[in-house]
Amino acid sequence: MGAYINPIYPYKSPADLMSTPPQRKPLIVIGAGPVGLAAAIDARLQGLDVLVLDDDKTVSVGSRAVCYAKRSLEILDRLGIAEQACNMGVSWNIGRTFLEEDEVYQFNLVPDAGHKRPGMINLQQYHVEEMLIARALELGADIRWQHKVTAVTRESDHATLTVETPEGTFEIEADWLVVADGARSPVRRHLGLDIEGRVFQDRFLIADVIMKADYPAERWFWFDPPFHPNQSVLLHKQSNNVWRIDFQLGWDADPEEEKKPEKVIPRLQAMLGDERPFELEWVSIYTFQCRRMTDFRHGRVLFVGDAAHQVSPFGARGANSGFQDADDLMWKLGLVIKGQASEKLLDTYAHDRQFAADENIMNSTRSTDFITPKSRTSKTFRNQVLALAKHYPFARKLVNSGRLSMPSFLTESVLNTPDAEPFEGQMVPGAPMDDAPVQVNGRDAWLLDQVGKGFQLLLFVDAVPSNEVLAQLANLSSECGSASLRANEPVQVTPLIVTSSPLNIPGVTTIVDTQGLVAKRYDAKPGTTYLLRPDQHVAARWRQMDSAKIQAALFRALGANIGQA
Repeated sequence: MGAYINPIYPYKSPADLMSTPPQRKPLIVIGAGPVGLAAAIDARLQGLDVLVLDDDKTVSVGSRAVCYAKRSLEILDRLGIAEQACNMGVSWNIGRTFLEEDEVYQFNLVPDAGHKRPGMINLQQYHVEEMLIARALELGADIRWQHKVTAVTRESDHATLTVETPEGTFEIEADWLVVADGARSPVRRHLGLDIEGRVFQDRFLIADVIMKADYPAERWFWFDPPFHPNQSVLLHKQSNNVWRIDFQLGWDADPEEEKKPEKVIPRLQAMLGDERPFELEWVSIYTFQCRRMTDFRHGRVLFVGDAAHQVSPFGARGANSGFQDADDLMWKLGLVIKGQASEKLLDTYAHDRQFAADENIMNSTRSTDFITPKSRTSKTFRNQVLALAKHYPFARKLVNSGRLSMPSFLTESVLNTPDAEPFEGQMVPGAPMDDAPVQVNGRDAWLLDQVGKGFQLLLFVDAVPSNEVLAQLANLSSECGSASLRANEPVQVTPLIVTSSPLNIPGVTTIVDTQGLVAKRYDAKPGTTYLLRPDQHVAARWRQMDSAKIQAALFRALGANIGQA
């Protein structure tokens, strides 16, 4: 057993960035954490030049964000590191909650089969960051370590950054600036932008413990365990024999004292038993908060991840919601940079991800209030729910040891085209797409691996479409659209045809729904048509393909109708 050793990334002289007047870059990302790196990778996949500035020279210290949800893994699939992350991480679907020593509740994140990725993997943040850095460099992102942004000035058509390095300070301009510099966000503070919400009066100890144990790969949460009475404890298995253990301490705990090994080790021995050998890899004390900025967009400056919003760690909503921020933002920003959509489209990033942040904050606040009740009434309610849950199923639904991260259904987005016909199931406009097993070119594959490459159309058929339909499929784009978009390169829509048995259709990718799960999950019949966004969300759907309706829905999804009556 041995502790993780942080890599040191090479410093590169900023001589090529220094000039008078300042150089102008099309896109700069501040922060080489998971969310900033995801944004940079997405930019490179779209062919955009991107400069990443980070004030450090290594990855995160300690496990930090450890739980990566199924939706994040699907995003990381598109970015190109999910397979590596899943191979190293610990996959799990089952969570168990205990009162004292008795199990009162359990859940399964993926109760039905037919999904490529598990409900969750546990993997230390430093491993994920290493993978993202390698992928970003492979794709040609320019990452500059020890480049600290000390000031940002917003202009109408760009932002000016002051950057401090070991060789001196310089200025550089960005047409667009993505701020991913973490919960304490120096850029947010420098610009005097607000962040509002609740700070919870409690403290928790995180201990990353290296040990060999035969506990199953599940999430275990205890209320009032005998080894830590009157408080709560959380246990997660991570890669390389590292276990993440969180101890609730109470608000009166002294953070500096509680981090000392002579205080931490007895707590672990009481939990694990005196005989089990272990060593500490990382220890931290945290308080938590549920807060967000009023607006995630400020002209040419866009905030993502913890810089924009913070939640308590119960429910694994921090990094997971940050990946969804980058996923939502970057396809929109790519279209704007390429002149294929107006800046108005970026207002929908702010609107939709603020909606998602409010949803996360609501769920996180409820979890935190249940775990750390602050009044006699709420504590009595919590304890009665736990006592009843041991015997009565209805009470188990009220147990809240951290409702786990789920993708946001952006049903209120102005980019959606509302249904005009009845559909069953969850794949409503604004929904993140469900996965399913398929075959492509005679080989087993997954539905989500076929999408997320620009705007795409799913057309369900039971026979080869007519020549007229095929001609319509070949000509789907924004070319014939509104005047505001006519002068720009049109946005193409790539058709995908879904069948229950192989069909030979030249020039069109055919997806064979081998188990019927695509049709089931999308409530599809022959003729059913889905317009899909580049971030694998549903934009619109119909019972029959109609190129005029598809064109109208595409313009709406590009933000062309924003501001119109």
